[in-house]
Amino acid sequence: MHPSPAPGAPAFLRIASARGRWTLLATVLGSSVVLLGSTVTNVALPHIGDDFDADLAALQWTVNAYMLTLAGLILLGGSLGDRFGRRRIFVLGIIWFAAASLLCGLAPNTTTLIAARALQGVGGALLTPGSLAIIEASFHPDDRPRAIGLWSGFGGIGAALGPFLGGWLVDGPGWRWTFLLTIPPALLCVPLALRHVPESVGRPQQPTVASGAHTPSRRGFDLAGAALGALTLALATYALTEARSGGPIALAAAVGSMAAGAAFVLVERRSSDPMMPLSIFSSRPFTAINLITLCVYAGLGGFFFLTALQLQIVAGYSALAAGAAMLPSTVLMLLFSARSGTLAQRLGPRIPLTVGPVVCGAGMLMTARVGTHASYFADVLPALLVMGTGMVIMVAPLSVTLLASVEAADAGLASGINNAAARAAGLVAVAALPLLVGMSPDAYRSPGSFDTAFNRAMPLCAGLLAIGAAMAFALLRDTADPSGTRHGRAHGWLMEPPLVSRFAHHRALD
Repeated sequence: MHPSPAPGAPAFLRIASARGRWTLLATVLGSSVVLLGSTVTNVALPHIGDDFDADLAALQWTVNAYMLTLAGLILLGGSLGDRFGRRRIFVLGIIWFAAASLLCGLAPNTTTLIAARALQGVGGALLTPGSLAIIEASFHPDDRPRAIGLWSGFGGIGAALGPFLGGWLVDGPGWRWTFLLTIPPALLCVPLALRHVPESVGRPQQPTVASGAHTPSRRGFDLAGAALGALTLALATYALTEARSGGPIALAAAVGSMAAGAAFVLVERRSSDPMMPLSIFSSRPFTAINLITLCVYAGLGGFFFLTALQLQIVAGYSALAAGAAMLPSTVLMLLFSARSGTLAQRLGPRIPLTVGPVVCGAGMLMTARVGTHASYFADVLPALLVMGTGMVIMVAPLSVTLLASVEAADAGLASGINNAAARAAGLVAVAALPLLVGMSPDAYRSPGSFDTAFNRAMPLCAGLLAIGAAMAFALLRDTADPSGTRHGRAHGWLMEPPLVSRFAHHRALD
């Protein structure tokens, strides 16, 4: 028996209704704005560096400032939606993101651009949780799986097109338009949301939505935890990015990061309403999955950041060609991740999460062939196809196993923590890899120097995935689920990484 809406609340939406379709469109546009903000930037980095005469650290911060605020504040953004209304916070996030995108497009220097990117991340942290939360809270339980599948599928297509569109804009009107690109869908999304999306407040008390076993009713916000978590990431990122030239300041940032991290753990342990209840880590599979996530997404984050630069700086590709070159991996994910999620439920997680990272690492090592004047079909495409195959094998099983590792009531909390872990891992990798491989501040101006550093970095990225594979083999058990029974659904205001994996999860289980 399906639940009915609370007295006085709007009736559940159906996909077949006009309001249901408009609501779904608004949420797709909102999530697509954030995905475009994440995926269009890498191909523009060499041009940004040339225009502003910026060093490599400035390019790293252009990527990391966005990821830092998004990763650090996404849990808080979900709590704000629960408390003040999901539509209200969603619309606020869209407007905030669009304003920050405009500032990025008009930035006169790298300092302004980096600050604007950080503001973009804040907007993303406000609207990203609300996008899925609106579907969870508003659609009838019978229509909810299909609505989430459509939302995720269209969002996945948007993510796949991001680098291609970014490259086309960089080679055409210029890199500034990669940021301005997100403004039209944002401006369209706001009136759609205000007119058609129903407001909802509080955690939906429905069987398909986690109500939060650790925090049955949120009385307030863990502002101290949110601030300390973001500060830990910010100081660590600064220390790694500026280590070569920062001297005592970088060392102080490293020490400060460790102190802030310790304070975060202490606050979460003592808080009556923690952002990240530490008791959830009593689940050994959950802890193992997050350790694997840290390794896997650190390797992937470093790979995609450096490869977009390698294709342009060393191989001589245009921005458009570099963006288009990355499409095969994402297309493979869109086509086959659903089957991978089903297979993981039947076989258990140990095999795919051991084999997948190894295959991904092999693809990374194959990019050693991507040098000066590399042939796309002979050198680039084979490596990316192997990479995509490895991602198909491992990404959906990781998400399915994550949700199976906790009780249904904790599924949202679990996917939120895992999402933050994945983003933080990529953030740290982008900050640390240039330092570890001896990449000079001006390396991206010299094809020979960058190629040397790239070929040092790829074995490190592959090594991270190999460590993740070893952890999966050692820590996970082959607990198969032949019937395909669902273990839980992600809470509406949290997003598991990456978007395609969630699509696979819902398609595999419906």
